[in-house]
Amino acid sequence: MSASTIALTLIFGIVAVGSFIGFYAGSRYKMDLEQWTVAGRGFGLVLVWLLMAGEVYTTFTFLGVSGWAYSRGGPALYILGYQPLIFVVSFFIVPQVWEVGRRYGLQTQADFFQVRYRNKYLAAFVALVGVVFIIPYLQVQLTGLGIIVEVASFQGIGRTPAMLVAFALVAAFVFVSGVRGVAWVCVLKDFLLLFAALFVGIAVPYIYFGGVGPMFAALARAKPEHLVMPGATKNLGHAWYVSTVLLTAFGFFMWPQNFGAAFTAKSGNTLRRNAVIMPLYSITMPLMLFVGFTAILVLPGMSNGDLALLTLVRKTFPAWFLGLIGGAGALTAMVPAAILILSAATLFAKNLYRPIFAPSMTDQQVAKLARIMVLVITAAALFFAIHSSATLVSLLILGYAGVAQFFPGVALGLFSRRVTMPGVFAGLVAGIFIAGFLMLSKRDPYLGLNAGFLGLCGNLVVTAVVSLLTPMEPSGLVENFPEGVVP
Repeated sequence: MSASTIALTLIFGIVAVGSFIGFYAGSRYKMDLEQWTVAGRGFGLVLVWLLMAGEVYTTFTFLGVSGWAYSRGGPALYILGYQPLIFVVSFFIVPQVWEVGRRYGLQTQADFFQVRYRNKYLAAFVALVGVVFIIPYLQVQLTGLGIIVEVASFQGIGRTPAMLVAFALVAAFVFVSGVRGVAWVCVLKDFLLLFAALFVGIAVPYIYFGGVGPMFAALARAKPEHLVMPGATKNLGHAWYVSTVLLTAFGFFMWPQNFGAAFTAKSGNTLRRNAVIMPLYSITMPLMLFVGFTAILVLPGMSNGDLALLTLVRKTFPAWFLGLIGGAGALTAMVPAAILILSAATLFAKNLYRPIFAPSMTDQQVAKLARIMVLVITAAALFFAIHSSATLVSLLILGYAGVAQFFPGVALGLFSRRVTMPGVFAGLVAGIFIAGFLMLSKRDPYLGLNAGFLGLCGNLVVTAVVSLLTPMEPSGLVENFPEGVVP
């Protein structure tokens, strides 16, 4: 058998096992809207940890981190900066979100805005923004899948066919099994990802340089500028680093899929414990950086840094190992893609289409429409992935610039009665406009700062000013406020 056949056989075998787990996990339950979206709110610590890890550690971790280390250098270190901070934020915010979700039967992020601010148009706008900015994150997963199969097949199979086949499987088990299927596939995916990261991240520097320390010493001699800011870029300096770390820390649990994952937990304490132990998973990040930095010296001149990890594995290890790593990477793309598709489909059907266009729809009809939207959203993401050339990390930062704008509405909505619906609505529009204008006009970073962070700052200012200028409104959360939240 040829090397490409061996590698592809292992990849397809791992994907097949993961897909079977996804289908089987949902087959034992009646998939009504509650079960499909939040699994009956019955996940304990282990499944919540695996589900959230499945959303945190994606193709961005597997290929994007090493890719940016290879092509950008120093600026890639922002990835290590935001990791601890996102769980500090989640420790204080996410359990309160869960409590609101339990008391009011929430299933999506837009449901929170609907209940707290009592305005269906704000909730519908939140749903629309969530769907729009999920698309770039889906592109990350699709593009990563294409890269994995392309490299593992030694360019024998193109990216587009690989993306079509894999995401047909993803859409199918999301369609059938919902969030429960995604969580159980995470068990296999996380085991393989941790093995791949630990082995490759340590073995590759050792094989070529005798260890991580000698690898950095060789890189410092050959390309010392690559290890400091702004690295191989012209404008990603320290101000960009700090602003991007803050944007990511505030924005991480504002992703609709991460927000919605909180509703699957049994209790708020499950989420607090999860916030404490989740940073242990971050060991994968520096290991992927080691691989990218090693590739700079071993594989110089690559035009696409996202290819660095798999190309280095292909050069270093036998074909069966490339297949094992490729299979881990494929699941690392498919699992987050599944929860992204599920979140976007539910937002569209439940919080955008029903309240605005068909208020009389039943939950059963909403669930049916959401399943149809699984196919539509997957097709849209495929289209953009095929026609886009952006790097994986750039796509992710674009998504963060949008979803981070939800933070003022959530945090202030939980802890202050003075914030008003007009203030949150105006702030959200202002933040998205500022970030979008700067990015589309190629002014990102602007004054050295991340455009999304500038949008978030503008959002906070507009939210505060408009809220102070408009009358205080009754909050939908005033009665039975969650413990620890100030009414």
